[in-house]
Amino acid sequence: MGGKIALIIDKKDNVATVLNNIKKGDTIMLRGLNLDDQIISNDDIPRGHKIALININKGEYIIKYGEIIGMAIKDIKKGDYVHTHNIDSIRGKIEVS
Repeated sequence: MGGKIALIIDKKDNVATVLNNIKKGDTIMLRGLNLDDQIISNDDIPRGHKIALININKGEYIIKYGEIIGMAIKDIKKGDYVHTHNIDSIRGKIEVS
């Protein structure tokens, strides 16, 4: 199964988890939800971290595994590394039903 892979768990997700160490410019195969798509990385991304699946505007929620995990503190482009440098965790800040 060679190649770089990112996993999407829920149809609401706007980020995916990369399963390999990613280098800027790598083509990443998106898997999960019967997907057969790919995305190009804009950044180096460590294994287990997140890549943006779509453009996310400042103030919009970051959704992973179908749950809100944070809010963008600046505009994030499709293919960008999503982590503490561009999101604010909302853990404990909002009540999720």
